[in-house]
Amino acid sequence: MRIGVFVCHCGGNISEVVNINEVVSFAEKQSDVVLVKDDPHMCSEVGQKLVIDSIKEHKLDKVVIAACSPQFHGATFMSTVASVGLSPYVLEMANIREQCSWPHHDFPEEATEKAKDLVNIAIAKARLDEPLWKKTMPIGRRVLVIGGGIAGIQAALDLGDAGFKVYLVEKEPTIGGKMSKLSRTFPTEDCAACILSPKMADV
Repeated sequence: MRIGVFVCHCGGNISEVVNINEVVSFAEKQSDVVLVKDDPHMCSEVGQKLVIDSIKEHKLDKVVIAACSPQFHGATFMSTVASVGLSPYVLEMANIREQCSWPHHDFPEEATEKAKDLVNIAIAKARLDEPLWKKTMPIGRRVLVIGGGIAGIQAALDLGDAGFKVYLVEKEPTIGGKMSKLSRTFPTEDCAACILSPKMADV
């Protein structure tokens, strides 16, 4: 196993609070980690090239990025890793911006310690990651709808109209659910049975 760790400064958003050198030194001491590098902007073209070149040169099979939220740049780094033939699912991200430097801006030592913890967790997760590959599979045109209340009935009708074979399952002796016990519906004061009965008949 050959894990590479890449620590981003985020243009100062991280490095002005978190001690990047400490995080790098910490990561270098972890088992299975063969390379640790940092960059001012890991998401930039230059930063991504650093990741790509490092994967090739050091034959990395797992990648950890310590940077911003995966919600923000997770897809970017997954594409970067995939571009050199690795499964995008052997990538782990440690969010040391939103979870360290931003909320603990006035406590740099504590933010740095937390960043180390998050990097350590990401490394531990990376050790367990297995390569996964997307593939296209045919899907059946059959759907199971559980619950024969008004929502289940409407879902079954809509799916049937869309060309699916629908199996509607209800635990009670009859369909209709709670709506069948109402006299009127809110806020229109419509007759519940007037709405429900035609749908029950269609099913």
